[in-house]
Amino acid sequence: MTTAMGAALRRIQLGNALSAFGNGFTVPYLYVYVAEVRHLGASTAGAVLAMLAISALVVLPLTGRAIDRRGPLPVAVVGTVSAAVGSLGIGLSSTEPAVIASAVALGAGIAVIQPALATMIVWCSTTATRSRAFATQFFLNNLGLGIGGLVGGQLVDTTHASSFVRLFAIEAVMFLVLGAAIATVRLPRAPKVEDAVPTEERAKGAWRAMFGDRRMVWLCVLGFVLFFACYGQFESGLAAYATEVTRIAPATLGIALAANTAAIVVAQFVVLKLVERRRRSRVMALVGLIWTVAWMAAGLSGLVHGSQVVATVLLISTYALFGIGESLLSPTVSPLVADLAPASLIGQYNSAFALVKQMALAVGPAVGALMIGHGMHVAYIAMLIVCAVGISVLALRLGRMLSPAQDQPHRAVTLPPQRVEAEPVAAGV
Repeated sequence: MTTAMGAALRRIQLGNALSAFGNGFTVPYLYVYVAEVRHLGASTAGAVLAMLAISALVVLPLTGRAIDRRGPLPVAVVGTVSAAVGSLGIGLSSTEPAVIASAVALGAGIAVIQPALATMIVWCSTTATRSRAFATQFFLNNLGLGIGGLVGGQLVDTTHASSFVRLFAIEAVMFLVLGAAIATVRLPRAPKVEDAVPTEERAKGAWRAMFGDRRMVWLCVLGFVLFFACYGQFESGLAAYATEVTRIAPATLGIALAANTAAIVVAQFVVLKLVERRRRSRVMALVGLIWTVAWMAAGLSGLVHGSQVVATVLLISTYALFGIGESLLSPTVSPLVADLAPASLIGQYNSAFALVKQMALAVGPAVGALMIGHGMHVAYIAMLIVCAVGISVLALRLGRMLSPAQDQPHRAVTLPPQRVEAEPVAAGV
């Protein structure tokens, strides 16, 4: 069983890494491609980015039910086909309706893939190995995106649309490679889901059951703040602050983003050894403290007017600190979602948390861009410092709701069975 689980997990991780590699080819250039290369204008480019988010918000509430009824594998395959069609469609589109329709297919496909893959990883891991499995997925995602972005930058030529068609075609092929890889996976019955044979009755009352789990509701609130205060600011508020207030060059902003990726790649497995035996709630609280320092550094970078070098170092440090925080979260949050879920609702819980993330990624950039655009620089930094402190407070409060096995699974694994069973479980499920 362990060998089968390991082989299935490796295939899933490899396909996921190749998909991220393909995604890296297009992510940095989508806006420029639609607005300037295809000459469809900034408003159409904005609509394309909005459709990626909106389509995800539409399909995610339905995705969990499909996963729990049919299993994650067929849902993931459908997602990869939709994403491939959407990606290739964007590359071939020269009109506004076509590119927006393609963006809908791409956004929906990516949204479906995420919780389906998360559920497959849960099925192919145990409580003791789950943190490492999710940390590996996060590491490979970032490595793939980074390498794909670097290679794509060498192939792209803004004067020739054909170079972008090539990029989107590569991305589409990588989505199909992911689909082929997971289609051949033979999912084992991991202990967490050993009784979870898909049935038509599985999803009845799923949302009601999930909202009745106050630990999951609290984790979703914490997740929204986490994603709003970090990922939701990368491409809008923080980037605008860096260029308009800190006044760094766009090329330097690229170095800052590279520092974020480098921090994740270098720190991930070092961090994993430090945190996988510690309480998840305290690790998340530590992330809040690290990001508080990161936002303070960002604020200071806008106040240092006499030395551009110091300001630039502070801004790059902000991105690097975010990367360290992200590497702490990857082996912590997603495994906790899985461990909170009843066996028959793992897909529902994963999809709900993905929906929370998508909502934060939709709201965060809008709020950040609006505040910086209206000159509310100090209020912007202050808001995000409050969010970062709030992450620590919310995480510690969540820790008091979790059972020892949920908050510190490695400790629970090493305890005698009678002691684990005797531990109190927080009410509210």
